[in-house]
Amino acid sequence: QVQLVESGGGLVQPGGSLRLTCAASGPTASIYGMAWYRQAPGKEREMVALIKIDSSTNYLDSVRGRFTISRNKARNRWYLQMDSLQPEDTAVYYCSAQGVRNYWGQGTQVTVSS
Repeated sequence: QVQLVESGGGLVQPGGSLRLTCAASGPTASIYGMAWYRQAPGKEREMVALIKIDSSTNYLDSVRGRFTISRNKARNRWYLQMDSLQPEDTAVYYCSAQGVRNYWGQGTQVTVSS
């Protein structure tokens, strides 16, 4: 099955930037959508950004204009560039792949704090 591994999380000051990477392995030809979700303590998991195989994208309203999702098809990777980070962006970020089923990574912590 498809396996996903995130990297790039960490601690950053407000206004800073981070870039998350999701590396996919396995039968990736079945994937038609790639996304990033996040879950803050005490809150439900929410979709942050989505990119489809036709390169169309969709963003959570609160991150539009600050975050950018992209993918490298040849390397089976997708990315989330996060700029102008705010404390409310603090959460565990998960990458997800949509195929015959939804696949999830293990999550990476992003903490925005001074």
